[in-house]
Amino acid sequence: MSIQSYFDFVIFPILTLSAFLVLIRLIKGPDVVDRVVALDLVITIGIATIAAYSIRTKQAIYLDVAMMLALIAFLGTIAFSYYINQKNNND
Repeated sequence: MSIQSYFDFVIFPILTLSAFLVLIRLIKGPDVVDRVVALDLVITIGIATIAAYSIRTKQAIYLDVAMMLALIAFLGTIAFSYYINQKNNND
């Protein structure tokens, strides 16, 4: 089994299945915190998909895109946690 077929038949289907399951949690999440964690996990799965695609195609430029997406996701998570903290302090 070559590395390309391993990516095609093992890694990408697992990432797709995990993204689908996390999207279900994002939609059904009973609380805002659950939805924030699910959104962060969707972005993390997207970063893993970009990194796997970068390895499969042997083009390192996609890793720069994944790094920028990771930074934006981190800042978004910090902003959501700050918002939730402020909302809980005001109540």
